[in-house]
Amino acid sequence: HQALPNRFPPPLSVSPAADPAVISPQDPTLLIGSSLVATCTVSPDFPLKAEDLYWTLNGRRLPAASYAALGPSTLSVALARLNGSRQQSGDNLVCHSRDGGILAGSCLYVGLPPEKPVNITCWSKNMKDLTCKWAPGTEGETFLHTNYTLKYKRRWYGQDNTCQEYHTAGTYSCHIPKDLALFTPYEIWVEASNRLGVAVSDVVMLDILDVVTTDPPSDVHVSRVGDLEDQLSVRWSSPPALKDFLFQAKWCHLLLLQVVDDVGNQTSCRLAGLRPGTVYFVQVRCNPFSIYGSKKAGIWSDWSNPTAASTPRSGTPGGPCGQGRGEK
Repeated sequence: HQALPNRFPPPLSVSPAADPAVISPQDPTLLIGSSLVATCTVSPDFPLKAEDLYWTLNGRRLPAASYAALGPSTLSVALARLNGSRQQSGDNLVCHSRDGGILAGSCLYVGLPPEKPVNITCWSKNMKDLTCKWAPGTEGETFLHTNYTLKYKRRWYGQDNTCQEYHTAGTYSCHIPKDLALFTPYEIWVEASNRLGVAVSDVVMLDILDVVTTDPPSDVHVSRVGDLEDQLSVRWSSPPALKDFLFQAKWCHLLLLQVVDDVGNQTSCRLAGLRPGTVYFVQVRCNPFSIYGSKKAGIWSDWSNPTAASTPRSGTPGGPCGQGRGEK
């Protein structure tokens, strides 16, 4: 049999539509104070000439005096002494056609390299984790997105580890929730990086046992002392987490209005010299000083929630203990 002719021609090859124009350089990164000459070149597929174009920066039309025609379809713009980018995602430099249409865009990243992070401080809540915070440097503002990475490792051996949980105690902070060893020093540092460079902090060395803090003391109770009009009795319990360890809170502070007393290694005390018929709010905090023989000063816990009680009025017999809990 004779082969039948193909009734349908083969499909045509269609090239994708060309971009209307191209900006050069595309998405440059520059130091503050730099100058830039950018060009917008229209594709031959579009019937536009250099005189049909104009430029905007962050939506503001740039003056024609800064333009120069570099060819029939290429228009340049000169930007001098650039300030830091208004947004970390870059400033928008856009080439338009005369009718306002967008032909091409570029992001300008104008800023500073990061500074060396400083003032690294760390603390461990109940010896189960580690949180560190730092400052970004003397100036801090780079006008560019700057990434901070906290790294740590055991001294003398072990590989570098990278902290994963950021912003847990503020903008410049990171939390390491587990897998930390006791009785061994750690090296800790912070690396800052952006499009213009990298800066590394000094290395801080610490032992987890030297930076332990606890939960606030629990079960704080304040009560009257019989009919003594100038005294109150305060008692509390050690933070619950401490019961699992071989140490106790060595020192506690008592906050009474603006008076702070060091009550040592106790879980109760008596307040004297108070005003009769007055409501007092009491808070307690503790410091696990000298854990396993550590010589460091220790880190204070947060204050407990305020607990209130009133002294008897002058000349009236003492009644049942007046107790209550208040909130900040």
